[in-house]
Amino acid sequence: MTNTIRAEVVTIGDEILFGQITDTNTQWISTELTNIGIRTVRKSSVGDQAEAILAILHEAHQRADVIILTGGLGPTKDDITKKTLCDYFGVGLVRNEEALALVTGFFEKRGRPMTDLNRGQADLPANAVYIQNDWGTAPGMWFEHDRGDDRGRVYVSLPGVPFEMKNLMTHRILPRLQAYFQTPVIKHKIIRTVGIGESFLAERIADWEDSLPPHIRLAYLPSFGQVKLRLTATGQDSAQLDRELAALVDEVMPLIQQNVFGFDDDELESVVGRLLKSKNQTLSIAESCTGGFVSAQITKVPGSSAYFWGSVVSYSNAIKSSQLGVKPETLAQYGAVSEETIRQMAEGVRKTLGTDVGIATSGIAGPDGGTPDKPVGTIWIACATAQRTVTRLLKLGQYRDQNIQLTSTYLLNLLREELVNQ
Repeated sequence: MTNTIRAEVVTIGDEILFGQITDTNTQWISTELTNIGIRTVRKSSVGDQAEAILAILHEAHQRADVIILTGGLGPTKDDITKKTLCDYFGVGLVRNEEALALVTGFFEKRGRPMTDLNRGQADLPANAVYIQNDWGTAPGMWFEHDRGDDRGRVYVSLPGVPFEMKNLMTHRILPRLQAYFQTPVIKHKIIRTVGIGESFLAERIADWEDSLPPHIRLAYLPSFGQVKLRLTATGQDSAQLDRELAALVDEVMPLIQQNVFGFDDDELESVVGRLLKSKNQTLSIAESCTGGFVSAQITKVPGSSAYFWGSVVSYSNAIKSSQLGVKPETLAQYGAVSEETIRQMAEGVRKTLGTDVGIATSGIAGPDGGTPDKPVGTIWIACATAQRTVTRLLKLGQYRDQNIQLTSTYLLNLLREELVNQ
């Protein structure tokens, strides 16, 4: 099939609509479908009511070639997905002996008694293809059905538990969908940039973007202080697509090299960590307005203890002086949010903790505390090494959380630049 394959993802459960749990399934499923060339055209959530599920199934049939449902497949009475699918397809429930054997073995292995409700999990709609779940007791189900029109549909019903759903999708459903629809090969290459806005980046690479072949698309994915450039190539030859993407990256790199920190799954804190390890250098941090956020970013990287020695969250001026060696006269004359203070903070934490590099933040994160001379969003960052101390003034916005995240990004990038240029 050469036409675009469209999918709709439906999550089932009152707990989703009530906000009692966060629905992460639809985002994950949509990403995986995209990776095999299937486009998600709608995401829906319905409660544990047969009427609502039936309505969304009839609607999805008009929009999509693949309808994927998650949730409502457990042993309790409010798990009604199977019964509703029977009504939708006009069939009854039939006990599947393969499913029953798996459920029985699941309980025997754990030494737990099995109830009739548990046995009922082996009862499937008569037209369902049983999809074995090696990670739980609720089976997956695959349906091929045309409902009388000129094209068939595939319906997939999966457990709502993310661990079970992801394993079933990865090992059972995605390969089956690829074979059924003969989907094209799709390859992604992500270039990760920092310190340049989306519009400036687009302007810089406009000619390169205009020259992209029709089967390769570019997307701009901005976040706090960063922009990901995602190239998506579609075709039939995986190796050829890889070669084309590599050549395009080589073409664009001279235009954006100074702002590129990594590729694909690279995170800024991981890249900084690899640089510190490769140069056999250690890091310490002095944080004021970020309150430990930068340290948390650094330490979420496994193995960061090899290069990160510690931090001082110096929220008060007294701590800036007593622990970091910021001179009282500096604070009195210039204030905590100043180039003079941030320089002494970075140099002080480097000296106090005995590391090769010291970085620091101090500013007015908001939403209040600003003055006419130093409005909310005025933030200083610094990086001190044995060779020099570099400072930068950030002029950010009014929102506290955003300011903290942006400050962390810009500080880590400053550290990256200093390490690269050593």
